[in-house]
Amino acid sequence: MTTAKNHSHYFQNISHLHSILAPIMLLPLLLTTITGTIFQIVDLAGKKDGFYWLLDWHKGHFGALNLELIYPFLNALGLFILLFTGISMWFHMQHSSKKG
Repeated sequence: MTTAKNHSHYFQNISHLHSILAPIMLLPLLLTTITGTIFQIVDLAGKKDGFYWLLDWHKGHFGALNLELIYPFLNALGLFILLFTGISMWFHMQHSSKKG
């Protein structure tokens, strides 16, 4: 019985962490994806000269706030945590559905 309680408590903690982190990570991951994609498109079109500010945003340089040294690591850490918690929840759901 204690093992079932421990698994349930673990799942609640993982689920809680995922629900907190997912909305926080949404903006930087979308920003990185969108700015990188748009810059690639304008570069392929030969129009990149007026769009270097996209690379600044892509790298985490937001005007006076320069996060270029840690921005990629924060994005990666957040993404890995979301992957871990998401996969953990998925395995828990698979395990629970096989029991019931």
